[in-house]
Amino acid sequence: MSLRIIETLADASAADTIHAIAEKVEAIDFWAGAVDEKGRRPSRMMVHTARAQAAIDSLQAALGSSEGWRITVSRVETTLPVPDELEGQNTADRSAIREEVYAAVEVGARLDRNYILFVALSTVVAGLGLANDDVAVVIGAMVIAPLLGPNIGFALGAALGDWHLMRRAVTAGLTGIALALAATAVVGALVSLNLDKDQLLARTRVGFDAAVLALASGAAAALSIITRSSSTLVGVMVAAALLPPTCAIGLFMGAGRLDEAIGAATLLAINVAALNLAALAVFLWMGVRPRTWLEQRSARQSRRLALIVWAGLLVGLLIAILLRTDKLPV
Repeated sequence: MSLRIIETLADASAADTIHAIAEKVEAIDFWAGAVDEKGRRPSRMMVHTARAQAAIDSLQAALGSSEGWRITVSRVETTLPVPDELEGQNTADRSAIREEVYAAVEVGARLDRNYILFVALSTVVAGLGLANDDVAVVIGAMVIAPLLGPNIGFALGAALGDWHLMRRAVTAGLTGIALALAATAVVGALVSLNLDKDQLLARTRVGFDAAVLALASGAAAALSIITRSSSTLVGVMVAAALLPPTCAIGLFMGAGRLDEAIGAATLLAINVAALNLAALAVFLWMGVRPRTWLEQRSARQSRRLALIVWAGLLVGLLIAILLRTDKLPV
């Protein structure tokens, strides 16, 4: 349902303030418990998801200077009787508040053993699929590739002005790409492979359609996180834009075919720029913003920098493609 339960544990002196916030956001229900041995009073409010963010921001602003407070948010699966304002409406929960978006994205941007293992496995599968011209195997590699997290994490970090999240996302993303490049370069150098396969050569031919597909993938990725839609297929789209070109770069570099490697690298750069630019644009369009004035000032700087870098890189690469002497493939 499109409802949230917001539970607050704070000093008893803040009870009136919390109750006033509940009334301000038109809470469907409100309850306050007894004061515990530490002088804290628990309270609970049920609010419509559309008002949950305002309630959480107001509570943090009111309680932020005190100690020992805690806010816990949970989704309402069902409640009976159905509140009057939800009668006759589609009550499916298809939206997320800022803290929920952050929690979902932050996990995917972590550089840990699972991330490295999935990158290694997906690289092996993708390399075999490309070298054998097997589309099904390449798609299988996209399913297990964990490349959605770092890219969407960087875009969210830029939208919120969270430089720590941005650094973590960059570290994870670069590590994944470096690992895939190193593994495939070794294979390309040591194993005699026929690299004139359609699936491989397709990653060296860069056209404007690649930018369009990457823009769509980045926008879909951000939207899937915000609306709580299934991100599995979207993750496949993102991985399809990143892992095959990376594997192609490594294989061609290892085999000493630098022209093809440069073509694949150009495709990878376009995809990275387009993915991040589109994801950041969707986060901004959907109103993902930091809470405090100081955080908002930092976010303006990070958003401006990210937009300039990604848009400039994308436009520059597209102009370079346009000016190439060999025409774009039809």
